[in-house]
Amino acid sequence: MNAMTHILVVDDQPNIVDMLATVLRFHGFAVDTAGTAAEALARAAECRPDLVLLDVMLPDGDGRDVCRQLDGPAVVFLTARDAREDVIAGLTYGGDDWITKPFDVDVLLARVRAVLRRAGAAPVADRMLRYADLELDPDTLDVRRAGAPLQLSPTELKLLRYFLQNPGRVLSRPQILRAVWEYDVEAGSNVVDTYVGYLRRKLDRLGPPLLVTHRGFGYALREAKP
Repeated sequence: MNAMTHILVVDDQPNIVDMLATVLRFHGFAVDTAGTAAEALARAAECRPDLVLLDVMLPDGDGRDVCRQLDGPAVVFLTARDAREDVIAGLTYGGDDWITKPFDVDVLLARVRAVLRRAGAAPVADRMLRYADLELDPDTLDVRRAGAPLQLSPTELKLLRYFLQNPGRVLSRPQILRAVWEYDVEAGSNVVDTYVGYLRRKLDRLGPPLLVTHRGFGYALREAKP
């Protein structure tokens, strides 16, 4: 995923963050997220995004102040404020565009791409999801490991895609439930563990382990340390 354009989504509303992250990843972008001003600055320093979708009203500060402290990325403000003076102030603070909530996702995508073109960011190279010797084509749903095809069930495919969209990150069971099954189940349910087990067995037949268990936390797509 190194060739992908990288976007940082910053908003204190989890439903907006989850929706934007899902849409952007589907359209081939690498995505990181943050919910506060402090977290946004820390994540930006770590992942060096090409563009930041930045909420103006954050619980610990003003997004426009965050914008002034960012070094390098294009910034598109997300806000419920649509007064002329607010828009002018946001652009004066260094923003490249201003999108008011609620917004049309297709319009947001078009404006994000336009800002990236103006900023000269690298285009999205392709939609193939890859990690180590594992790859998934999101258009054909073909999965290969070390060049060999893998036959996965629809749920296993969704689970693998979520891991490939978040390589190296420890994903909690509730996160996986929301992303793959799109609902919450009882805390004692073992549906995540069961399907991770199914997927792990199929992957491990063709190479060293790639799904690592972090007891008490969740799972990560990560090459196991020797």
